[in-house]
Amino acid sequence: MNLANKKGLVVGIANDDSIAYGCARAFRDAGADLAITFLNAKAEPHVRPLAESLGSTIVMPCDVRQEGQVEAVFERITAEWGKLDFVLHSIAFAPKDDLQGRLVDCSREGFAMAMEVSCHSFIRMARLAEPLMKDGGCLQTVTFFGSERVVEHYNMMGPVKAALESSVRYLAAELGVKGIRVHALSPGPLMTRAASGIGHFDALLTRAKERSPERMLASIEDVGNVAAFLASDGARSLTGNVEYIDAGYHIMA
Repeated sequence: MNLANKKGLVVGIANDDSIAYGCARAFRDAGADLAITFLNAKAEPHVRPLAESLGSTIVMPCDVRQEGQVEAVFERITAEWGKLDFVLHSIAFAPKDDLQGRLVDCSREGFAMAMEVSCHSFIRMARLAEPLMKDGGCLQTVTFFGSERVVEHYNMMGPVKAALESSVRYLAAELGVKGIRVHALSPGPLMTRAASGIGHFDALLTRAKERSPERMLASIEDVGNVAAFLASDGARSLTGNVEYIDAGYHIMA
């Protein structure tokens, strides 16, 4: 997993328990230079020290709901690097009332916001990354098994993640001719800040550990190792996939 001389953008670090941080560490350990974003001023004190520990010189706010912030990140990358080899998109959001209620009861506004943040923002980043990936590259996002099976309490995010995974396949088909590969990482349940909004998540963790063939939960380091491999030239023949990192939980009925 040699990423020496490669430049990558990591979006979605909230703290040192984040999936995005596990991936960022693996990217950096493999030799990549990283641009890292934080959500807002409240998140910055938690993210900036992590970015600095990874040697990142591009550390910027990126709230995909704020006009111009995504574009500003890519403009900075263009100005300082002139290229981009990989992107990790690890953000998702749904209003609490919509997330914790039944799908049939979710609001139009809540569903639209979840789709904008969790799915369409990945498409936006793909469009902005495309001209910077002159020699090919890799786009990665993060999904969950609840996209294809009904997972209790995952509710509205199931259809949203299903749309994200479909977007991965279509982007892979459209961008493959330019050598740009697209993947969705699908970790099993992990105790992250984002997961804390899902009802009864502790029970889901316990059930996943008991039912997975390896009787374990994946870690953010496990996810990072897969992400680093996919970003490397060794994975150049892989694209359009959902890569499960869940100790086999997804194969169980």
